[in-house]
Amino acid sequence: MPLDQKPVPAQPSADSGAGLTPEGPAGPEGPGTAPEGTGLAPALEPEREPVEAASAGAPATGGEAWSVRQAGPWTHRDLAANGARFHIAELGSGPLVLLVHGWPEYWWAWRHQLTALAKAGYRAVALDLRGIGGSDRTPRGYDPGNLALDITGVIRSLGERRAHLVGHASGGTLAWVAAVMRPSVIQSLTVVSAAHPRDLRRALLTDRRQFAAFEHVLGFQRPWIPERRLVADDAELVGRYLTSWTGPNGLDEAAVHAYRQAIQIPSTAHCSIEPYRWLLRSMARPDGIQFARRMKKPITAPTLHVQGAADPVLLSHTALGGGEYVAAPYRWRLLPGVGHFPHEEAPEEFTTELLDWVGRHKE
Repeated sequence: MPLDQKPVPAQPSADSGAGLTPEGPAGPEGPGTAPEGTGLAPALEPEREPVEAASAGAPATGGEAWSVRQAGPWTHRDLAANGARFHIAELGSGPLVLLVHGWPEYWWAWRHQLTALAKAGYRAVALDLRGIGGSDRTPRGYDPGNLALDITGVIRSLGERRAHLVGHASGGTLAWVAAVMRPSVIQSLTVVSAAHPRDLRRALLTDRRQFAAFEHVLGFQRPWIPERRLVADDAELVGRYLTSWTGPNGLDEAAVHAYRQAIQIPSTAHCSIEPYRWLLRSMARPDGIQFARRMKKPITAPTLHVQGAADPVLLSHTALGGGEYVAAPYRWRLLPGVGHFPHEEAPEEFTTELLDWVGRHKE
């Protein structure tokens, strides 16, 4: 189904190229930006009343216009942070829980947790990372340090000093990095399907099984060809990745459809795989070596580490051992029969673990 790039009423469409926002051009010099750490909470579009939907968050099908801002009980808005503009979906009030998606997802991956967290008395916010969903597609800035500053900048732009940070896959990697770079901002950490960056680096250099499991990442290293393959035939390759990376429960059809549509938004395929290019290309470079050394710093946030036992992408023995880098309470949870997407394959089980963890570390 072709993407409809026209804005819908009161909901700007995702941008259509590098450096563009749902509202138009923006960047470090653009309108409405604020540096990370200012404590400002700019709302770059008017607040909207939450939309109640009988099938909250279900993307349009059957020829209807598709939008990255799916209707539901949440509110969509844009924030300025770290020199870019970021789209968020927000629901509830109370202590902030910031949810960061992995690849090839966007904010909608957290639809189950948004409603559960809000019901439990939290301010739940799901973020679109730089280059994905409704956020800016900037020409650069996809190294883990800058992406982590995006996350902590969004926390400050939301008007909060601290947050419970939850990250999945590549978003989980950034959660580890944010907890090292800005420890005072992270109240608790929940990492899903993501090894500590030092463990992942070690595995890619020494473990043939993990190296083989990252076959798609190896394919991303070529110029231009990966982007074309990802969007070809209505993003059929992304659909194959999604179905092959899950356990017996799989992902529902609506989810696969949504992620296939989202990757086809112009420039998304390129921007979303740039962090993976940095990951491999930086291993022998000074910046990559310096980053690995910096990640030796102990993490002071209480950390919940969730891993699917049937994950074919990030192998469980690669993720195991993250507690070595945590100088705070650490809990490891291995979910039997669950693949790469615990928050979607087993939403009730995962959400129970998450609510228990953030509840223990409210203060």
